[in-house]
Amino acid sequence: MKQREREREREREREREHSPPTNGKDDESWSLSRERERESNIHVFVCMMQLLFSFLVLCSIYNSGDHFLTSVTFSLPMPPLSMTFCARMQSWGLNTYLYGPKDDLKHRLLWREVYSHEEEGQLRTLIKEAQSRGLKFVYALSPGQDIVFSSSCDLTLLKRKLRQVSDLGCQAFAILFDDIDHSMCQADSEAFSSFAHAQVTVTNEIYRFLGEPAVFLFCPTEYCGSLCSPSVSKSPYLQTVGEDLLPNIAVIWTGSKVISRKLSVDCLAEVESVLQRSPLIWDNLHANDYDSRRLFLGPFKGREPQLRSHLRGLLLNPNCEFEANYIPLHSLASWYRTGKKERKGEVISEGKDGAERIMEQLEVAVMRPEMSRECEYCPDRALSAALRDWMQELNQPLQAGKKLLPVFPLNSSSPPSSPTKVKGEMEGREGEKKSQPNHQPQGSRPSAPPGRGQKAQGWGLCGGKGLLSETQVRLLVGLYYLPHEHGPSAQKLLQDLTWLKANCHLVSANSKKTPPLKIDEWRGRSSRVLSLCEDIAQLHCSVVSGANRAVLYDLYPYVWDLRNTALVAKAFICWLGCGKTTGADQLGVESEPWTFKGGVSGEVQMLLPIGSSSDLFTHPPPLFPTSRLYNIRPYHSKDKVGEVPQSSASHPDIVGDRCLGPCLALCPEYCFILEDELGACGCVLGILDVRCFAKRCQASWMPAMRDKYPPKGGNTHPNTQVKLMEEDQGEYPDSLIYHFPSQLRLDALPELVDVSVSRTLLTALLTALKANGSQGVFCEVQPTDRQRLEFLTKMGFLEILRGEARSREGVVLGRLL
Repeated sequence: MKQREREREREREREREHSPPTNGKDDESWSLSRERERESNIHVFVCMMQLLFSFLVLCSIYNSGDHFLTSVTFSLPMPPLSMTFCARMQSWGLNTYLYGPKDDLKHRLLWREVYSHEEEGQLRTLIKEAQSRGLKFVYALSPGQDIVFSSSCDLTLLKRKLRQVSDLGCQAFAILFDDIDHSMCQADSEAFSSFAHAQVTVTNEIYRFLGEPAVFLFCPTEYCGSLCSPSVSKSPYLQTVGEDLLPNIAVIWTGSKVISRKLSVDCLAEVESVLQRSPLIWDNLHANDYDSRRLFLGPFKGREPQLRSHLRGLLLNPNCEFEANYIPLHSLASWYRTGKKERKGEVISEGKDGAERIMEQLEVAVMRPEMSRECEYCPDRALSAALRDWMQELNQPLQAGKKLLPVFPLNSSSPPSSPTKVKGEMEGREGEKKSQPNHQPQGSRPSAPPGRGQKAQGWGLCGGKGLLSETQVRLLVGLYYLPHEHGPSAQKLLQDLTWLKANCHLVSANSKKTPPLKIDEWRGRSSRVLSLCEDIAQLHCSVVSGANRAVLYDLYPYVWDLRNTALVAKAFICWLGCGKTTGADQLGVESEPWTFKGGVSGEVQMLLPIGSSSDLFTHPPPLFPTSRLYNIRPYHSKDKVGEVPQSSASHPDIVGDRCLGPCLALCPEYCFILEDELGACGCVLGILDVRCFAKRCQASWMPAMRDKYPPKGGNTHPNTQVKLMEEDQGEYPDSLIYHFPSQLRLDALPELVDVSVSRTLLTALLTALKANGSQGVFCEVQPTDRQRLEFLTKMGFLEILRGEARSREGVVLGRLL
């Protein structure tokens, strides 16, 4: 029944897709809608693939010979990507493909169910593709979550499932019992002496049932030193595995930790002794499935090539994103080839005494240094070699799924040289404006952000399908390097940010007699940080406008996230440089270690005063990526320009005086400007202390406005506006001000295709308010302004007061900082 319902639903979808518009839309708008829907479907498809795609690269080394297996565990049974990866493995010299997708329901949760006819066809195609390229295909299954080890029924179902895969041509298998509960049901407790005994018994029987294949892997529940109780050498679980598991079955091990920083021969001696065999390393160095904001593009590192002779194999668990694993796997292949050369050198040297071997090694190192370098694995050299090859891949015009895209002339996709908007972004922005009602009161809101239409200094248009430069790719790799180590660019960014934050008193408003050299040092470091943040923004633009769309879909969420964090950091440093902070006392406190997530983005975030508010930095990327460059900076006096509504022609400043004037006159240090390539496109304003601001406003600003706009004859328009200004400075209850002493004004918040830029702009303001001691901020919104209410709610604001509780109609939303 469910199958028929799914078929009917697919048929209805096809009918809807191919049906012409029936609501009066013209063909062009319908075509545009279909194109956007197609892009959306591609994006969703790739996102689903990223959720499924987590694979392992297995390099199995057997002491009995020089046979080296390189296996990949794919969680994505999609033929285009699978075949592409098989081709890469073959070209790199890796020779084994291990399929073990944890997100495939029939691999883990529904392990008892056999594959359907369609799934069999996909799996058979994948097996044949791997074998045709000289790769050994290893099928892995994870039955440990709910298997009853003593149940003959479960054992029969397990055999049936593996027999089905065997009939498809698979000749190598793996049974995984990782990440499961140690407890056993009553029946298993009566049948087996221990949990390890139950696992080993079933594994041995399956191994014999399959004919004792040459490659058979077993992943224990205690797969690293930190999970062993009480220790590796004294673990009853590992002792049982070592004693009872058949000797030709390889045991998987991750090292001292789940993610081990280094692996050496010495650290493996203990586990080798208790397992009574050399382990097979499952290396999580590049695994990123535990943090959705982290990516690891760095080289294979921290593993001695000499490990080969002490291992049954090495398993690399890379990033979930397919395109992010080029450098990790390329450098793994370099590590493997280096180990083979060392092994060959050992064989040649056998039979010679110690003195002869030492003299031979000295001769190679002194007389033939190039040969010595070939026999030594260097992560930096491996990274450079991988980068050279990856550059060619990055600049190929590929669509997701490795489909070549047609190459159009540059003038068909790149933006014009004059400062006009890119068509797609124009349509997106205009479409959004049409769909979003204008909630601004007539004559009381600026009709355009200040300076719009004037190209921002130092910014260039970015659009079309361009080429990523090697400098940009190195920057990308440095920012997303390895779990225990940042690359050079990320290290410099974090070091300079830390120093600038700790020494912001040198340029603060309270600084007195600061030595000029110290100020120059602060300015110099600040300039480096700002330049690097601009490079990150340009990198985001280049990735989005790059030719390889497959790389875009895999890397875009990470580059976009880092771009947004860099925008906030840049705005904060610019704000500090203007001398607007009262000192370092309020610049944040030490955070708990568990809040440290997100890699370099997370660490930059934690250096900001608002860094502990993770919800401000974690939100989904826009469905349609845009390559537009953005910048956030503090307000300058030269930004005071704008278009004047016709109704205020006689008093051109009145709209600005009401909406922006009080904040810009009395607390301009809490105003931030959003720019794109065309100039200023939005701003946001804040008030640090509402009580103090209201007193200053009544004492100086309102008298000035009454003098500026006196009633003239029968024209009461200015007088009405002055009354509106007075109403804007309404009274708020003490209970509100006590918890939320600061106020936020969203009068000029822009409407953009990439809503994340609006969030980032607001986050920059909250950072400045928090830096100068604010513990909470509120905002008043009209109850009919649903769009703004929804935006603030998503930013963590909660409703505090409604108009019924006081004389004003607005809804007050607040957020603690």
